[in-house]
Amino acid sequence: MGKMFLAVIVLAAVALMMPTARAQQNAAPQAEKPAAPAANPADVSSPDAILAALYDVISGPAGQKRNWDRFRSLFVPGARLIPTGRAQTGEFRTRVLDPEGYIERSAPLLEGPGFYEREIARRTERFGNILHAFSTYEARRKPDDPAPFARGINSVQLFYDGTRWWVVSVFWQSESPDTPLPKEYLPAGR
Repeated sequence: MGKMFLAVIVLAAVALMMPTARAQQNAAPQAEKPAAPAANPADVSSPDAILAALYDVISGPAGQKRNWDRFRSLFVPGARLIPTGRAQTGEFRTRVLDPEGYIERSAPLLEGPGFYEREIARRTERFGNILHAFSTYEARRKPDDPAPFARGINSVQLFYDGTRWWVVSVFWQSESPDTPLPKEYLPAGR
């Protein structure tokens, strides 16, 4: 009885998948996204290099366009950028973006008033070809502003394909009165 039941379950699962497979075969082909621009080898040669490039490419003075092709070149196809924070209703939410969505949403905020984000501390773990960095940041409107207007942590996942490093995801949260940066994620003495 047990083998018969298992066989029925497997056949039902296959039958459920068949209409989906046929629909996919008959669907009109979707336009493929253009490939990301080639990366500058110096930007993707190491975890330090790609994280420095990630901060550098979004930073610049008021009114200056960012090099969005350089930005795109850092990300693996299918990469995600995920800000999280408290909504006006009080609960915490995330917004999942691909690099294009991030550019659309953030370009005016970065390029309009000026924006400089820099890493001030990092904790890293690596296994094989994957690396996770908890990268503490601070943001200023001008590089010489006496104090940052924002701080937080970028949780960055990187992938090494044997030739270069890729950003797989950036998941971040800004510091708030309810969520101050813990001492272990700050530079010594801060």
